[in-house]
Amino acid sequence: MTEKSYIKQFPDLMAGKTILYVHGFASSGQSGTVTRLRTVFPQAKVVAPDLPVHPTEALALLHEVCQKEHPDLIIGTSMGGMYAEQLRGFDRICVNPALVIADTMKAHGMMGTQQFQNPRLDGIQEFYVDKTMVKEYREVSEQRFVGLTDDDCLRVYGLFGDEDNVVDTFGMFSEHYPQVTYFHGEHRLNDRSFMHSVVPVIRWVDDRQQQRERPIIYIGVETMIASHETKDKNQNMPVSSVQKAVRQLIEYYQVYFVAEEETATVSWLAKYIGVPAWHHLIITHRRDLLYGDYLIENKETGGKKQGAFLATVIDYGSDTFKTWENIIDYFEKLGGQ
Repeated sequence: MTEKSYIKQFPDLMAGKTILYVHGFASSGQSGTVTRLRTVFPQAKVVAPDLPVHPTEALALLHEVCQKEHPDLIIGTSMGGMYAEQLRGFDRICVNPALVIADTMKAHGMMGTQQFQNPRLDGIQEFYVDKTMVKEYREVSEQRFVGLTDDDCLRVYGLFGDEDNVVDTFGMFSEHYPQVTYFHGEHRLNDRSFMHSVVPVIRWVDDRQQQRERPIIYIGVETMIASHETKDKNQNMPVSSVQKAVRQLIEYYQVYFVAEEETATVSWLAKYIGVPAWHHLIITHRRDLLYGDYLIENKETGGKKQGAFLATVIDYGSDTFKTWENIIDYFEKLGGQ
């Protein structure tokens, strides 16, 4: 599968809204992430300025842009995540934020003459980083979390690549923000990590802003994992097409995962489903008490019920829904209903 095959357009998401993208160190407003944003959300206005190399000037420019554009969402990656965290009063997604960027610069050879990785509108191709500039970056980054309010804490998401070998500020970030998780990916976003990890969060933000209520689907985790009763070496692997199904279902539905125990389930969902499962796991022995529209479960191996689920129950493994492809076909015909 090629990288481009992951990209898909969502014209209805963020339609008519403004997204401010804040790029990383030595990048520009012409980065690959900007292209992805404009492709995936064609009805949104994506503002992506080339930032000055001096951090105080960059932060001042971003405040000016915010005052002018009133962005509905700010997304910052790496150094841009450090800046985005400080732009109080907006919905924000900070991806691998370089919250101690001066240390990162010293540790990863970001001093001396640096080449811009993407073309800039001013045509400048390189810049020079000396000790004075590193000190400027340290002083600006130390303004992180200043003036943070309880309301602002709930408007920020932190996404951290589990294979990021450049920045590691998860612990620092999570001390101040409750909405923080890992995603499958490296320091730089690619098409896959963007579509599978960032886009779901953008969907949550857009739904909240629009007060949009999607139909609810509960998925019994027993339908997702190869049978534990078999001695097959792949017994803990995802069932065929279940990952594809989840990616498609979250486009139209609010999807939750249901299990009877937490520890092993959390790690399995994090490994194989990723960000869409974050804060979407329900632990219960009483599925009949769940309130929603659909329940996908295996009646033979699923949770024991003491009553009937009031909405539509899809019996995974039955003649009608023998595979997850059958379930995908069923919901495609429903068209989001």
